[in-house]
Amino acid sequence: MAALPHTAQVTPDHPRVHEGRGRYATGMATLTSDLRVLAGDDDFFRHFGGSSAELCGRELFELLRPSALSVLREHFSRLHDGRRTRFTERVVGCRSDGQVFSGDLTGTAIEGPSRQASSIVVLVRPDDEPATEEVSTLRGLLLSPIEARILEGVATGASTVQLASKLYLSRQGVEYHVSSMLRKLKAPNRAALVSRAYAAGILTVGTWPAQVLPEYIK
Repeated sequence: MAALPHTAQVTPDHPRVHEGRGRYATGMATLTSDLRVLAGDDDFFRHFGGSSAELCGRELFELLRPSALSVLREHFSRLHDGRRTRFTERVVGCRSDGQVFSGDLTGTAIEGPSRQASSIVVLVRPDDEPATEEVSTLRGLLLSPIEARILEGVATGASTVQLASKLYLSRQGVEYHVSSMLRKLKAPNRAALVSRAYAAGILTVGTWPAQVLPEYIK
């Protein structure tokens, strides 16, 4: 197998995103046909916490949380065979230092002569909230089974009354568990609770309704 061009630059023919460079700038990489990182820009490597030499040659899915991989595989399959030319999906990325971040991943097919993708370009745009050490520590958080079901309901926009009816709890019981999770995740309200759960990788991405991953249920 030929050596991968770790220092290769994405060619000017590929789409660029002219945004401020930095921690939250959109990073871009070119993938091989088997979805390994062929080349990328500084922001892409910065988001995942590695150098080009460390990350080039790795499969893209190795850099992401597993909850959305089946959805992403289908998206990339459609890009490869020409059934679509672009997609955007929510993902949770994993940095080499163990921290995680949530954001958007956009895949774009560069068509070859046969109308199948000759290459694929991905753009990774992290959310504005930093993947702080505090958020990363939430990965070790465990929820009770009833808390997990309530968090899943909150993520769908269900009200306290709806959750109480569905889970056979009193309204006060639902509010008790919501308040407990607000404290655990250090969130000021329900919207922030869901956002922090996604950022910590507790909730699945790319599926609806979202579910709490089994490893976060005690």
